[in-house]
Amino acid sequence: MKIKEIRVVEIELNPQPTTKPRTPIKTKEYRLNRPIDMYSTLWEEGRHISSSNWKRPAVIVTAEDGTWGFGLSLYGGPVCRIIEDHFVPNLLGENCMATEKLWDIMVRLSTAFGATGLSSYAISVVDCALWDLKGKLLNKPVYELLGGPQKDKIFCYASGFDQEWYMELGFKATKLFTPYGPEHGLDGIHKLEELVSNTRELIGDNIELMLDAWTNFDVEHTVRVCEKLRPYGLKWMEDYISADDTVGYQTIRERIPWQTLATGEHWYLPTAFANAAGQRLVDIFQPDVLWCGGITSAQKICHIAEAHGISVIAHGGMNYPYGQHLSYAMPAITWGERSEGVSSPGVPLEEMVKIPGTSVIKDGYLVPSDAPGFGLEIDENWIESVMV
Repeated sequence: MKIKEIRVVEIELNPQPTTKPRTPIKTKEYRLNRPIDMYSTLWEEGRHISSSNWKRPAVIVTAEDGTWGFGLSLYGGPVCRIIEDHFVPNLLGENCMATEKLWDIMVRLSTAFGATGLSSYAISVVDCALWDLKGKLLNKPVYELLGGPQKDKIFCYASGFDQEWYMELGFKATKLFTPYGPEHGLDGIHKLEELVSNTRELIGDNIELMLDAWTNFDVEHTVRVCEKLRPYGLKWMEDYISADDTVGYQTIRERIPWQTLATGEHWYLPTAFANAAGQRLVDIFQPDVLWCGGITSAQKICHIAEAHGISVIAHGGMNYPYGQHLSYAMPAITWGERSEGVSSPGVPLEEMVKIPGTSVIKDGYLVPSDAPGFGLEIDENWIESVMV
């Protein structure tokens, strides 16, 4: 079956819950600390423009018989241009079942400007659409095409600041983000310790607790924070320095060998993970299926991790069906993350679904849809309704 058409559109996914929150979500109180915060004047003067202002790119790949698959990613503007200008002309007419070949074609087409970063987002959205199409043509859920269910259900954790609500929803693990970075100095370390201490007191000792720095720390700050927070039993420290700082990862690994370390959402394509695995830079890989090169790439990453005794937890893996199906099938994947604003206190998770057909976490666990492809319950009318 050949590819007949590849349609590229920009969309917005904004669920509108009908239940009124009991209290405001706490992300309004704590802002995720990011690398650009080093230059506080950009925020104070209102000059900082986030790349999140770009819409989402979505791709619909249609086969000769009219069956189509749907994929999405981030950074619509530039990503859509890469797909339309470089990928589409070379993929039309190809065998839509040949996901390995099509993925390799896209990687090779990106050689001139690099297959990582924005190119990887472009590869991801097309690859996910192809896997959705493949599942529909074979009348099988994608997790069956990846080898079948490896676990009965996926253990999930919630990321954010509303831990009391997450516990009420049945989660047994949770992750905090860091509102304070190196630019806040010793005062920031004390404030971060207070946040972690209060959270640990709230959730108790039987709930796993993690911390995410979103690449904004440096080596020295990472070591100081981990040593300060050691009494609170963090399961892991995540995304603490720039994704490109390999020497920094080596140094931190040597200086705090007792701390479980995790990263990878800003690593793209299997090569970066292979390099990290060979040096055992971290204990947990966290690729994002919608960023790292799609299902094809993520599956390769899982196999690399498994061969090196490294765990995998897909970044935001429970937000969309793509990561759900991957996590259900891969032995290397141990947990699933629910992020992107879990929900405001009192709002059921069912009301936060962004794509119809997405399975919902219940009592801290999730089982993906067994419908063909990724189980998306969408049609042309739905696509038209979210286009911008």
